Amino acid sequence: MCRNIRNLRTADSSPSTDELEAAALQFVRKVSGYRQPSAANREAFDRAVVEIAGCTRTLFDRLAIR
Repeated sequence: MCRNIRNLRTADSSPSTDELEAAALQFVRKVSGYRQPSAANREAFDRAVVEIAGCTRTLFDRLAIR
């Protein structure tokens, strides 16, 4: 579904906040079908981006790197 989202995991560093937010934005755009949501949906759209970026940061913080 989101084949254009690039892999953010590398062996030597974790992704930046900007990288996480860009990936989250791309994901929300894809699953919602909105490139730019209407004013009525803007808050839900933006909140989803923030929450997904946060969850992704938590994932990277918890991953065991060999």
